[in-house]
Amino acid sequence: MFHDGGYMVGMHAWWWLFWVILIGVLFASLRGGSARRQHAGREGSSAVLQRRLAAGEITPQQYEERKALLDRDAHQRDGA
Repeated sequence: MFHDGGYMVGMHAWWWLFWVILIGVLFASLRGGSARRQHAGREGSSAVLQRRLAAGEITPQQYEERKALLDRDAHQRDGA
């Protein structure tokens, strides 16, 4: 009944569109999550440095040097 009317071809096209959109949304969400994890990692490193400075494990000069290295590395990753 519908085999020669093109009904099945239209449904097939909608399913392809559905899967393409779904895969695109999943890919975009994975890339966004990756960027958030990198940002959280940088914040975590700064927190560790602050904790070590407060505990007296490193000197203020060591803190500044290591913080500068973290900032430089983060800037290079963002620019690349």
